[in-house]
Amino acid sequence: MNPLRHDFIKSCLRRSSSSTPPDADTQKYTYLDIGCGGGIFASSAARLPHTARVTAIDPTPDVIAVAKSHARSDPILSQSAKLEYLNCAIEDLPLSSGSPESPPPNGRQYDIITVFEVLEHIDSPASFLETAIPHLKPGGWLIGSTISRHPIAYLTTKLIAEAPVIGVVPRGTHDWNKYINPSELRQYFESGRAPGRWGSFVTQGVVYLPGVGWKNVTRSEDFGNYFFGVQKLE
Repeated sequence: MNPLRHDFIKSCLRRSSSSTPPDADTQKYTYLDIGCGGGIFASSAARLPHTARVTAIDPTPDVIAVAKSHARSDPILSQSAKLEYLNCAIEDLPLSSGSPESPPPNGRQYDIITVFEVLEHIDSPASFLETAIPHLKPGGWLIGSTISRHPIAYLTTKLIAEAPVIGVVPRGTHDWNKYINPSELRQYFESGRAPGRWGSFVTQGVVYLPGVGWKNVTRSEDFGNYFFGVQKLE
């Protein structure tokens, strides 16, 4: 799924609402990857030429240790200062209190915040997002992925993926009741509940095809995995 993540991010950046839209191919971006796990996305983002810096956080010490180990073994990342892993939750990450030109030493805002496969594991997604949003620069993008609360998603992510014989993910990984429909996320941003002012909410459904891998499938966001993105206007 990782290549599709980057494709979706690029498509969002090309939608940016401003009088002088940024060039998604030449501008350098700062990333905050929340719930980075073993660093699959963070490390790939740090290798991109248009990335200025990636800060990746996760509250689980073991996965941060794995992510740091992978970075040390990568000849590109081990020689670069573009990637930083922090063992902390978003609630513990210092907020920026300085200007974008002179951020404080222990806090900064970011051009892109990513939350891939995170929201479906959280008891209060709204509270989580309200904690994350202040870390996003005006004009920046909040981008993530999650799963729709649909019977088909229950079949594929619970009954099949967590089945003892198949064992794609450990049993109990997912709680269907925590899945979030695109319409619910859209309403959160469009209703004014999310702090700030926001642009259009965009989604892209993705489906895993055995023997092929993850593919974009139009309108599949209502019954399975999907990407979402929304730009913070102010």
